[in-house]
Amino acid sequence: MQVKDLMTPSAVTISPDESAELAARLLARHNIGSLPVCGADGKLRGIVTDRDIVVRCIAAEYDPAETKVREIMTRAVVTTKPDDDLHEATRLMAEDKVRRLPVVEDGVLRGMLSLADLAKSGRFDMEASRALGEISSNLRHP
Repeated sequence: MQVKDLMTPSAVTISPDESAELAARLLARHNIGSLPVCGADGKLRGIVTDRDIVVRCIAAEYDPAETKVREIMTRAVVTTKPDDDLHEATRLMAEDKVRRLPVVEDGVLRGMLSLADLAKSGRFDMEASRALGEISSNLRHP
């Protein structure tokens, strides 16, 4: 099975020139944890997460209405391709400790693959569980 068989083809995106405030609103409105950051050409420039907004903007005492997404986004993004094997994509998620992978072809965002997509399939329950375990293993508990 390939990534394109389970990915969500339409992803909510944001421009690097938009505000952190708009990013937060989009995350809340769509009940998601990250937004791919794309240029006008559709090419992936980075990703911004709810954590990026909290840590790199709010905790740093920047005004979310004035802070541009490009200032707080993560630029080095782990990606996968539509034709990649799902087992390989799951391995990447576990190795890089990410819950979502942008699906990119020729630099252009084609969709998103999440652990939830894997779990919903039923065929990848063990892989999704293993990836989540790997991702969560670095979390510190007080």
